[in-house]
Amino acid sequence: MAKQNTSILIDTFGRKHTYLRISLTERCNLRCTYCMPAEGITLTPKEHLMTTDEIYHIAQEFVRLGVTKIRLTGGEPMVRKDFTKILTKLATLPVELGITTNGIIADRYIDLLKTSKIKTITISIDSLKKDKFQKITRRNEFEKVWNTIQLYQKEGFIVKLNIVLIKNFNEDEIIDFIKLTQHQNLIIRFIEFMPFDGNQWNVNKLITHQELLDIIKYTYPLQVKRLTDASNDTAKNYKIEGYKGSFAIISSVTNPFCDTCNRIRLTADGKLKNCLFSANEFSILEPLRANKNIQHIISDALNQKYKTRGGMDTPDKLHNPDLHSKNRSMITIGG
Repeated sequence: MAKQNTSILIDTFGRKHTYLRISLTERCNLRCTYCMPAEGITLTPKEHLMTTDEIYHIAQEFVRLGVTKIRLTGGEPMVRKDFTKILTKLATLPVELGITTNGIIADRYIDLLKTSKIKTITISIDSLKKDKFQKITRRNEFEKVWNTIQLYQKEGFIVKLNIVLIKNFNEDEIIDFIKLTQHQNLIIRFIEFMPFDGNQWNVNKLITHQELLDIIKYTYPLQVKRLTDASNDTAKNYKIEGYKGSFAIISSVTNPFCDTCNRIRLTADGKLKNCLFSANEFSILEPLRANKNIQHIISDALNQKYKTRGGMDTPDKLHNPDLHSKNRSMITIGG
């Protein structure tokens, strides 16, 4: 596939966007409190969602422009009925593919992921305690998720676990998650609780990057080793000396990685979001269906990207609930 002018993927701050995250669906078989409002959401009508061919066409255009990595998200991407067809088509592109899942039905797709050359799977699990897992997900599916984690490790995948930390809820499990890395080659990723519409975010629920490190270093004095981060990595990577696996901290709120951000997001209804924090959206599906060139939409989206957190560049803005409500809920953006 011939590459075109990659300058379209460079924003006004010189950041080159080579990583596209595509949400396949707004649907999910869990109801996580930090992702979906308690009252639920109004699902976008099917005719306003991207079809398999439209997803492929848009992805193909991004790869032509210079995207080298695509991650599939949701909702839960695997609940989409044409998931197999979508992944099979995307696997024909010269790009690294990844996926984030809650693990509920991921055991069905091991062979498909292997043939699609996916080597790493990211599974969300915010508690190792069944009752707490059920409280945050509003579903009793812990055993299924845990078994999926073990199964994918056994099948040779690199397994990453995403844990959203919320104060007075699951910070007492931080060390329990770290202990998983002693004998398992897991990558534990602690994620700061972020503000979205309907998730009741406030700063008092936040466990900061430094607070998290202090908790871990208290239990493991002089044993926490800083690892070298990959280029454009959102995570600060560490491991405990002598442990098989590792852990990372994704501190989008208190220690953001905006300066090296290379990500752009495509929602299930065909909108580009240039930042997870930003309420700005750029429709790419409408011009695509009108047989118009979509490159200028991509360019506009990146040219209007803020330097930091979608424009929430001060504590006052970050803590303003009116700004949070202007953004979508996480379930409709894509993880």
